[in-house]
Amino acid sequence: MLMNEDTGLGEEETQMRKFKSRDVLAGAMACLLAVALGGCCKSDDDADHSLSLAGALGGSGATVPAIDLGGANSFRVLASSTVANTGPTSVDGDLGVSPGSAVTGFPPGTISGSFHAADPVAATAQGDLTTAYLDAAGRPPGTSVSGNIGGLTLAPGVYTSTSTLAISAGDLTLTGLGDSNAVFIFQIASSLTVTTGRKVILTGGAQASNVYWQVGSSATLGTYSFFSGTIMAQASITLQTGASLEGRALARTGGVTLDSSVVFP
Repeated sequence: MLMNEDTGLGEEETQMRKFKSRDVLAGAMACLLAVALGGCCKSDDDADHSLSLAGALGGSGATVPAIDLGGANSFRVLASSTVANTGPTSVDGDLGVSPGSAVTGFPPGTISGSFHAADPVAATAQGDLTTAYLDAAGRPPGTSVSGNIGGLTLAPGVYTSTSTLAISAGDLTLTGLGDSNAVFIFQIASSLTVTTGRKVILTGGAQASNVYWQVGSSATLGTYSFFSGTIMAQASITLQTGASLEGRALARTGGVTLDSSVVFP
């Protein structure tokens, strides 16, 4: 076997290493290009080694407008039926319920803002939540997503799931690509589930106030998970023990359940 005098490797092995290095470099460049174009990429550790070059703006090529929350904007927690808390939950903002009036677990939970139970302020917020929910659901369908989106890096735009959606195998990264006004809208036909310890990570200037999750049924944030964005759920929202939410938990027809949680802007 011929040997390379500089490396001590056989010529065939030397060539194979060169080709492998080129492949790795090409893969990295393709992934960076995908994110820059508004798509998403998976790491080489993912089973399907997939790389999406779908449009970041729901295929429209235009800037995605934000959702107007109206009177619901000041609420960190808003329910229709009940708000039930266990443990030393902290809500940094307003908490309300309408048309129901039941709120339990405060104290030991604390609220830094105003408390509204079955009053005109909460009723107005619920009406504005319905308007915002329908706005998000009515946007033109965007990039198709399904199953687990953990492990992905997504650019701004509209993302549409026709069934359930989960963040379960890896954390989800949302990159604003240097734009602090970049908007993300997730249209989810059924439930949203975040499993234990998983995170939504914001980079590239992305802001939690510009991330919207329209959930067709209920949302569950798992134990000690960290989530970002405004959840607008048709039914209920549950934050399991120690879950943190940088954003809002807004439930249209059901309740919001908290357990030693932190909800903050």
